[in-house]
Amino acid sequence: VYFITLQVIAWVDIFSRECYRKVIVENLIYCQNNKGLEIYAWVIMSNHVHLIVKSANNNLSGTLRDFKSYTSKVILEMITNNAESRKEWMLRLFKEQSYNHKRNSLYQFWTHENHAVFIFSEKFMWQKLKYIHENPVRAGIVRKPEDYQYSSAVNYYDDGVEGLIDIIKVFIGWKTYS
Repeated sequence: VYFITLQVIAWVDIFSRECYRKVIVENLIYCQNNKGLEIYAWVIMSNHVHLIVKSANNNLSGTLRDFKSYTSKVILEMITNNAESRKEWMLRLFKEQSYNHKRNSLYQFWTHENHAVFIFSEKFMWQKLKYIHENPVRAGIVRKPEDYQYSSAVNYYDDGVEGLIDIIKVFIGWKTYS
């Protein structure tokens, strides 16, 4: 199980728009259903995504590569073809970043790093779960973690309530995270 951070280049606040957050949610679900991605916790912030995940088929790196490739393609198409007020600015930044990496053709959306950190203990899992769920609170978006729609916090804080993405709920010791 790994704690992952996927970051948009130059910390561009792309996920301040619901249409782009929706792409992330839909593709996380796709990866669960088709690529063996097991999700324990997640949050989408304005310019990055945190996940606690593992791969049922031992190919987490490949799954994340495909996820990032597909989501960047879809989001860049949306920016290019829709009425995005920040279109010129974002495309310029994404293009500038592509020059720094030989593997890119035109644009760089995600950073190449996944900042994968192995979850080595229950205590560390607990710390990362809290960190993920409290991220929107620290950012001043919501007062309580479970009030943020683009997170797994509701799955942990409100019994019987399901969030946007089905998760594997972590049980730590004798109680659930809350």
